[in-house]
Amino acid sequence: MITKYGYTIVGIVSAFAAILVAVGFLLQSMPWRVALFGVAGLMLIFTLNFFRDPNRTSPNRDDAIVAPADGRVLFTKPVVADRYLQGEATQISIFMSPLDVHVNRAPVTGEVEFLEYHEGKFHKAFEDKAAEENERMEIGMRGPEGKVFFTQVAGAVARRIVNEMRVGKTYRQGERFGMIRFGSRVDVLAPAGWKPVVGEGDRTTAGETILFIKEGKAE
Repeated sequence: MITKYGYTIVGIVSAFAAILVAVGFLLQSMPWRVALFGVAGLMLIFTLNFFRDPNRTSPNRDDAIVAPADGRVLFTKPVVADRYLQGEATQISIFMSPLDVHVNRAPVTGEVEFLEYHEGKFHKAFEDKAAEENERMEIGMRGPEGKVFFTQVAGAVARRIVNEMRVGKTYRQGERFGMIRFGSRVDVLAPAGWKPVVGEGDRTTAGETILFIKEGKAE
């Protein structure tokens, strides 16, 4: 399945690929024909792969915070949150390569209370300064077990953050809400009382992989 966030780009790339194929059929040179067919095929395969949107089954647990993104955990560290959470928290950062699924999903079931977009630079997504200097969308949600704060961060290649969330709207855990196009990162901050259950290098699946468990609850 292709995400609705990619319909326009997939359409444009498909049309361009079709033009390349048509031109290839008109050429007498077999090497050039094969080259054009190859370029068209690679473009289309990459685009369809990037905008794929597989179905996911969330744990549907109020005592768990799930990954908003597919990717690899860059780090888990204690931080002091100066927005929305306002206090000590634990941050888990997930890096999405261009080959990962890029559709983002809600980490908890709850109401959106905070949304703030920041224009910015395009440092590499895995650099520390990316979280404060890059283009990003910050989101705060309140679920049955309290607040969670997460950020869509554009990377060196990404140039478009898509976010359909609205303040006051309720989302289900694992529900799609947007994406970041072409390589990026998502940071998730949980306040005191939540225990991280993933570490550096772990792979995550959006809407399914549990990042945090409420302390005192079974994993």
